[in-house]
Amino acid sequence: MIKTAETVWAACLEFIKDNITPVGFKTWFEPIVPVKLEGGALTIQVPSKFFFEFLEENYVKILRSALVRELGKEARLLYDVRLENSYSSKVPQTVKIPSSNRAPMQPQNVNFPSKNISREVKNPFIIPGLQKVKVESNLNPNYCFENFMEGESNRLGRSAGMAVANKPGGTSFNPLMIYGGVGLGKTHLAHAIGVQVKDKYPDKTVLYVSTEKFIQQYGDAVLKNNNRNDFLHFYQMIDVLIVDDIQFLSGKTKTQDAFFQIFNELHQNGKQVILTSDKAPVDMQDIEQRLLSRFKWGLSAELQAPDYETRINILKNRLYRDGVEVPEEVIEFIAKHIKTNVRELEGVVTSLIAQSAFNKKEFSLTLAKTIVDKFVKNTKKEVSVDYIQKVVSKYFEIDLATLQSKTRKRHIVQARQLAMYFSKKLTKSSLASIGSQIGKRDHATVLHACKTVDNLTATDKQFKKYVEDISKKLSF
Repeated sequence: MIKTAETVWAACLEFIKDNITPVGFKTWFEPIVPVKLEGGALTIQVPSKFFFEFLEENYVKILRSALVRELGKEARLLYDVRLENSYSSKVPQTVKIPSSNRAPMQPQNVNFPSKNISREVKNPFIIPGLQKVKVESNLNPNYCFENFMEGESNRLGRSAGMAVANKPGGTSFNPLMIYGGVGLGKTHLAHAIGVQVKDKYPDKTVLYVSTEKFIQQYGDAVLKNNNRNDFLHFYQMIDVLIVDDIQFLSGKTKTQDAFFQIFNELHQNGKQVILTSDKAPVDMQDIEQRLLSRFKWGLSAELQAPDYETRINILKNRLYRDGVEVPEEVIEFIAKHIKTNVRELEGVVTSLIAQSAFNKKEFSLTLAKTIVDKFVKNTKKEVSVDYIQKVVSKYFEIDLATLQSKTRKRHIVQARQLAMYFSKKLTKSSLASIGSQIGKRDHATVLHACKTVDNLTATDKQFKKYVEDISKKLSF
């Protein structure tokens, strides 16, 4: 059999997939495209210089092992790095970089053009002509990279955030979209990027604003002051714009149009845009397609619930910052029982410290159990895709493997569609994430399943009963 770039890389992927975490494989290897094979040299295309650097720093050994297995000891790896300079030209730039395991070499520098723009920023939210004020960044200095604990659940987002903070507007991650459920650190990470930019580039104008505040400001500018142009000009002069909870633009047609103009001006001039959302762009509703397409220009990084090891590190870091020593068994107990998000972990620590101080009690396992029990009871339980699949499988008396299988038997297809429907309805997971967890389907399959369930619920009494029964089992 003649080896091609595609067959060699496919074999490499099989080996790599068995030796790293699923999250790591999906994030760093699925986007790679094999380009060509010449002798013992395989060329692969990666989406950015940062992507190449991350692979070389973290996965070079496993890449070498995989290549040697397929091509022998003389195997070489070349990177075809696609750098899209979106604000000057849409033609991809290619920088071919040998893998450092064979020929150490620094990546070529790519210089991005910039426009000379006045540094004076006029704030439209003060009375014109009376005063000029320096733009306040609205950043929280406590939200920094030092206390944002890295783990498999957030590694892509944190790494991309660091890259953006070190070179705002100069990476392919523009915009950088950070999305995920409640309490997973989206706002923290967005602030951390801004804080580091201000520290490294004091002359840059950085602004953090919530989408609700942005909508309010736009309304005031248009309705009260009739200065829409001043509003646009103000935002278009920002170097690094951070907008939190961008999903709240949903249905705000005129505000979306204003943000569209601001985004275009910033992006074309090499300014950095950072967005946070509780859902991926593909799952956003009532937002214009032209705006959604721009959200997809850069990188969308999902923050997921932290794993056990990361939860331990979060707790230890928080206790260290507070100057509090807590027995290891107490930390482990909290990490094992509070799994949903970072905010809940920190809430338990705050309660633990308060109870100990006010009631003069030691940090004991008994005290931790009391606090965790009360906290869990008072916290709305979040339903996971995994839990929904188990409930649906049990209801239809089929096993999980059958639910996720490729069989087209009617009752199993309907069960699978119901699992997808309730996952979209009750969780913060993206359509792509839901599909991946329910038999490795794509987001289009999940969307079709949801529409099918809506149609059958309206026309089929038996199917409507399925929906009602499962709804009751998933309610808390």
